[in-house]
Amino acid sequence: MSWDVAGFERSLDGASRATVAAYLADVAAFVEWAGRSGVTSPSGVDRLLLRRYLAYLAVRRYARRTIARKAAALRRYFAWALRAGLAEADPASRLSAPSGESRLPRVLSAAEITELLEPPPRATAESRGVAGTSRASGERRDALELRDDAVLELLYGSGLRVAECCSLELGDLEVDAGALRVWGKGGKQRRVPISGPSASSLRAYLDGGREALVSPSSPPGAVFLNARGSRLGTRDVRRIVDRRSPVPSHPHALRHSFATHMLDGGADLRVVQELLGHASLRTTQVYTHVSRERLVAAYRSAHPRA
Repeated sequence: MSWDVAGFERSLDGASRATVAAYLADVAAFVEWAGRSGVTSPSGVDRLLLRRYLAYLAVRRYARRTIARKAAALRRYFAWALRAGLAEADPASRLSAPSGESRLPRVLSAAEITELLEPPPRATAESRGVAGTSRASGERRDALELRDDAVLELLYGSGLRVAECCSLELGDLEVDAGALRVWGKGGKQRRVPISGPSASSLRAYLDGGREALVSPSSPPGAVFLNARGSRLGTRDVRRIVDRRSPVPSHPHALRHSFATHMLDGGADLRVVQELLGHASLRTTQVYTHVSRERLVAAYRSAHPRA
């Protein structure tokens, strides 16, 4: 009897690609570790072995958050193994690990957001007139800049996850209605509004940029393409933020900033929950702590007796 990791992967059809990749890597790491102890199938695993594995990870100085994620992956795997008949009991049913330290997300200031989203005016391909540069390559550069504008506006203006932005299809866009459909974690769909600047940037990219990036192998419905004509990836977005951000940052910081600025502006917590696509209100509540921290910092810096 094998571990049948391929069968486990098929059972994760409702999870995001990132979650599937993380779970498979976590299970594969455990399988390799268990094999060194002579355990070759799920039926040979008991709760003690799982506790020994978590202790091994702690000794190897894995972060608490990482250990907690690996424990979650093993709970998911062994619950599936029991259903699939690969094990007679579920040794991970109550497996727990210390949760990771809560880290407040980095929030960009209004000035930093402005600098990120509104770079200095740039020359167009037609007006550059750079010697040795073809008109086509110049138009391609312009197309990439229009794409970058639209991506950054959506990440901040609608609080999208990076993967949600990259996976957008042309059929998901309702630019004239000021909205778009997003496929979030677990295959859940939600409809979110887009800001005026986001709509303008999207129109500019779709009308005057996307076509210059299309190649024969481009996915026909993908909204955002990279320089090779493939669907834009999360690493591509990371490079966009690195180029444009005035401070060291990360694409997810724009989602954090969206949520925090919404709450700072008086938005209801449940509204922000819906916009972010959080299944639990507890996940959204971290941003109330961020707002509180910002209020305290502002008070201490501004009040003469603080």
